Amino acid sequence: MPNSVQFMSNRPNASYITNPDALSFVLSRLQLEAEIYLNEEYCGAWAVDTSGSRRIPFHLIGKGNAWLHFKGRDKQLLSTGDLVVFPRDAQHIVASSSELPNRALINAKTSKQDGPSTNMVCGFFEFQNKAAWPLLDSLPAVIVLDLSEQSRNPQFRTLIDLIINEINQALPGYYSVINQLAYLLFVQIIRQQIKTGKLETGLLVALFDDKISKALAVIHKQPEKHWSLETLAQIAAMGRSSFAQRFNELVGLPAMQYLTAWRMREAKQLLETTKQPMIDIAEQCGYESEAAFRKAYKKTTHETPGESRRKTSLTRTKVSF
Repeated sequence: MPNSVQFMSNRPNASYITNPDALSFVLSRLQLEAEIYLNEEYCGAWAVDTSGSRRIPFHLIGKGNAWLHFKGRDKQLLSTGDLVVFPRDAQHIVASSSELPNRALINAKTSKQDGPSTNMVCGFFEFQNKAAWPLLDSLPAVIVLDLSEQSRNPQFRTLIDLIINEINQALPGYYSVINQLAYLLFVQIIRQQIKTGKLETGLLVALFDDKISKALAVIHKQPEKHWSLETLAQIAAMGRSSFAQRFNELVGLPAMQYLTAWRMREAKQLLETTKQPMIDIAEQCGYESEAAFRKAYKKTTHETPGESRRKTSLTRTKVSF
């Protein structure tokens, strides 16, 4: 995916988007995808738990009602249009009853029964690049978007209505359209979480900070540059000491330690997905020598670059036909 997007226009005063913001860049590098895998009508007694895949489960109530059971919080009624998301893949139960269901009922195949029905759309958000999990650690274990919240943010209502409409019509290409809409929905969820003001620290908060986000943007886009605390502070338009303190407070790591961690994530991705020579990967990650790169990589990931590459090769061999 290109590092910049440019929209051409014949208008003389048109502006061009040549530098994506820090969050956009992170989402593209971490390869966010969305998938709808179930659109089901439930009747009678039923219960669902889709945790355990190391992805981000979500459930959208297309019609009717359901109950959310989640450890550490009161049971909650979900109604038409409500969305519940589990950013850290926490165990959960969405069920027909306000009473905690018998375990044998969870994910059991249900037969058609008389009575009110509930339509539920289930899916996953997933970052193909697993370096995303520190970003998700910034989010609550469960996010419930109810109708009142959606009314304050019409983008949610529009996206959810579009998803439900696509499912109901099932026109050719609807599966792809739904997945793209779900992607947009996740970006809105991230924005909404920041707007609530409930998040005080974490990488997600830092990506929305006017000053720290500028430093993060150049780290993410140009990890090969010889950044120092001074140059990063200048980009953030802050003094060296105040920048170092604020970066550490928001991100949870000192700036130079975060730079190394990001470089190693990039290196791991290149090792696992390309056949580039080790020295080329080292240079793309800001190291002039292969020896210095190997040392930093092992210190950060606790394995050598060669071990990372061999593991990937073995995995590919096992699944090849």
